[in-house]
Amino acid sequence: MEEPNMKESLLQFAPMQSSVDEGFWHKLSSLKLNKLGIDDSPLPIIGFYAPCSHPRVSNYLTLLAESLPSESHEASLIPEPSHGNRNRCSVSGTLYNTNTVESFHALDKQNLLKEEARKIWDDIQTGRAVEDCSVLSRFLLISFADLKKWCFHYWFAFPALMLDPPATVVNLSPASQWLSTAEAESLSAACNEWRGSKSTADVPFFLVTIDPNSRATVRLLKDWEACQSDAHKILFGFYDPCHLTNNPGWPLRNFLALISARWNLKSVRFFCYRENRGFADMGLSLVGEALLTVPQGWKDAVPNAVGWELNKGRKVPRCISLAQSMDPTRLAVSAADLNLKLMRWRALPSLNLSALSSLKCLLLGAGTLGCQVARMLMAWGVRKITLVDNGRVAMSNPLRQSLYTLDNCLNGGEFKATAAVESLKRIFPAVEAEGIVMAIPMPGHPVHSQEQDSVLDDCRRLRDLIDAHDAVFLLTDTRESRWLPTLLCANANKVTITAALGFESFLVMRHGAGPFSSACDASAKASSSSSADLSVNDANGKHRLGCYFCSDVVAPTDSTSNRTLDQQCTVTRPGLAPIASALAVELLVGILHHPQGIFAEADISNSVTGTSENPLGILPHQIRGSLSQFSQMSLIGYSSSSCTACCHTVVAEYRNREMEFILEAINHPTYLEDLTGLTELMKSATLFSLDWDKDDEEEEDCVEI
Repeated sequence: MEEPNMKESLLQFAPMQSSVDEGFWHKLSSLKLNKLGIDDSPLPIIGFYAPCSHPRVSNYLTLLAESLPSESHEASLIPEPSHGNRNRCSVSGTLYNTNTVESFHALDKQNLLKEEARKIWDDIQTGRAVEDCSVLSRFLLISFADLKKWCFHYWFAFPALMLDPPATVVNLSPASQWLSTAEAESLSAACNEWRGSKSTADVPFFLVTIDPNSRATVRLLKDWEACQSDAHKILFGFYDPCHLTNNPGWPLRNFLALISARWNLKSVRFFCYRENRGFADMGLSLVGEALLTVPQGWKDAVPNAVGWELNKGRKVPRCISLAQSMDPTRLAVSAADLNLKLMRWRALPSLNLSALSSLKCLLLGAGTLGCQVARMLMAWGVRKITLVDNGRVAMSNPLRQSLYTLDNCLNGGEFKATAAVESLKRIFPAVEAEGIVMAIPMPGHPVHSQEQDSVLDDCRRLRDLIDAHDAVFLLTDTRESRWLPTLLCANANKVTITAALGFESFLVMRHGAGPFSSACDASAKASSSSSADLSVNDANGKHRLGCYFCSDVVAPTDSTSNRTLDQQCTVTRPGLAPIASALAVELLVGILHHPQGIFAEADISNSVTGTSENPLGILPHQIRGSLSQFSQMSLIGYSSSSCTACCHTVVAEYRNREMEFILEAINHPTYLEDLTGLTELMKSATLFSLDWDKDDEEEEDCVEI
């Protein structure tokens, strides 16, 4: 063994360095949005480091996604450290994530550092640091996550207790020079065995004893008393992340404080354990002797501490932006969800984002209403949208229909359904949108025998589409095109929303549950109700809410033939469609968040808002508005036992005869009126003289193209 050089010099430590994996920031963002909200309480985290494994590169304390606690409500907000992993030692840390960048800069950094240092000092004083030596490397992280720009401001601190006066070092040299060849070989073998054991692989502070026969043994710190009696040499070892040949790593600072405070040693031989390619390297590892001179009474107060990480030699925080490195689609998803997740922080904690993202919506009509509804659905987090339309984009469409441009109008025009889907995907690549080019069969529009099979195929396809979706929007351009979807939705008991436009007025409504819904069936079994009762009552004996056709006294018929251009097209004020579309989507979201869903009773304008059953406010049945009066009111319309679309008689007839029934309704204008009793009702009405308001009737018939 080489004779030590007894010249003393100030013991200087290589600062700990940090490294943050991108997954940590993604996990922190998700945790902040989905669980923490505005809660900026200190959060326990776990960091990882390992002994230096390369002669020219130091290891960093690293944060990974698993450094943070789980988002699940059942899980504790304490991440689980990993044990037995030789590639990383777990270190406890504290995260202070602020809500604003101003709060980040205003944090009392000196006081935070002192508080973490106090925790280390307390662990030394109580002996916990001997039992769990990882607490000696406790760290601190302050941060601000700008989730709009995907920019993160952060600053690490690695609290180190200061000895006053500072420690001095005698002959810091490679372990292969400090030790004899036999001792170095034995210590190398003992360290490899220590690192290979699952129980000790990640224990970063330890004792090394070397007996007179040059045999080295690695032991736990709690074995200190036993070591003194049978050891020729004792080294205090630690996993050194530093690669420098003249300086030990940062963890030694608190290790020396522990040794001095617990065992009152004035001279300490320390062993900076380092590796090369996963095995102990005595040429890279260092051994030195530290001389400690601690004033009397220093244990009575927490020593001063240092440890804020420097950024390029300056005491300033770091900033990282992930926007450039992230996949654009992933960025789009995060940005799209931002507003919704922020709503849950204060305004709407009960918002069910998973219900919205998994919802399948069918939009019948891809015109002005259809385009706006699709956009609103995406804004609410709906990701699965199907649009049905058989029209093409005309030159007059792009100004009013927000998903189309002039390019969609060229060469005869693209099909609206497919063009709308392509536009949705350009706006939000993560949307699962499908466009289906298909006409909806309509009563009052008879079909020739050679077209019959094709029309019935369309009926079956529409039925299958409705069955495959959770909610259906009726946004077509004529009254009669809404009849078959209304019937099929009533039969399948689907959430159905209708939006219709006049010149300056609009109607938005939700259809009630179908007459054969499970709730209505339960009501029928519980009482001896008549068929009429089955048509209008629900399980609670309440009157079912009506559909779009429940207030009609005639069956839907051809509304486009023998009309001038302004009567065939929807002539409306430009602001009307966006208002109606937004209300239609808001109505759907209200249904989804109501505990009774489709069976929810109707509220009106003067209902109490913000109740526990209605986290989004009231849930009306119909919303009628007028732009000329800048007015809006909510109304209730109950189901009719003579409704041509949703009454018990019609739905039962459809269930019995299916396509045969639909074909008859299409080809014979009076069939539905005869079936539902409206023919008899109209005959009775001829006995009275009624003054119909023609203007109002025409306005009701005017629906969106």
